[in-house]
Amino acid sequence: MAKAVKKQALGRGLSALLKDPSNDISSVNDKNADKVIGNIVELDLDNIEMNPFQPRTSFNEESLRELASSIKELGVIQPITVRKLGFDSYQLVSGERRFRASKSIGLKTIPAYIRIANDQESLEMALVENIQRQDLDPIEIALSYQRLIDEIQLTQEQMSERVGKKRSTIANYLRLLKLDPIIQTGMRDGFISMGHGRAIINIEDQSTQLDIYEKILSNKLSVRDTEALVKNYNSTDTIEVPKKQKETTEHPKYIKKGIKEFSEYFGHKIDVKVSSNGKGKITIPFHSEEDFNRIKKLVARDQ
Repeated sequence: MAKAVKKQALGRGLSALLKDPSNDISSVNDKNADKVIGNIVELDLDNIEMNPFQPRTSFNEESLRELASSIKELGVIQPITVRKLGFDSYQLVSGERRFRASKSIGLKTIPAYIRIANDQESLEMALVENIQRQDLDPIEIALSYQRLIDEIQLTQEQMSERVGKKRSTIANYLRLLKLDPIIQTGMRDGFISMGHGRAIINIEDQSTQLDIYEKILSNKLSVRDTEALVKNYNSTDTIEVPKKQKETTEHPKYIKKGIKEFSEYFGHKIDVKVSSNGKGKITIPFHSEEDFNRIKKLVARDQ
């Protein structure tokens, strides 16, 4: 299985800030509060207490072991959320399975979002601003949308108004969180695109998702190829890599004649590639900026 390289958790500098008593942050009005709200911070697991109001009292042990194994290999992909109780003291708000699994494999720290007193409005602003950044990967955007739902209790309609995105766009991002964690990590590290992820998510079984992910990486499949593979799997229950259409080596007469005419007109040997279905592409080479501008004028002259 091809593995994505685990990203280093953000916020180690913020962790040091929170351990400084002179910079203790207890409300949104405190100095440096803006650096904490909406950001990921590495917290000591021993400084986080369980939430006594957690409605869930039992956890599937096998599921926890699987999660622990994933975390051991990839790290905690989705940070937990905690509430600040006092200096370097926190209470778990969400993410108890991740918290328990991390403790079970001996981790000392965990990435977390910190909630502080009266930070609701500031958190919403920070998340909305974060979503609108240009350098975020699709999973980071999806996690921000999910936090707006979980912690601000926004509906998709309200989020659409806040961030200026269509509801369908928001829904597509949120669906990415149903991908296997390995695939999410691969998307964060640029091994596959959001288009690949949107195709894979049409498969519910995560082990099958991983098989398809492996095919994408090993065969360098495009988004269109992946969509075809998934469509074929849903019809036949087999994972087969789509066969590439072979380019014909012998061009039809009309193509041969056209190549000669194009080449004479542009002053360069024109390259034409034709697939078996009759579709193809024409490539016009150029050797310098002046040559490019000359060709551009020739094209513009005939429009």
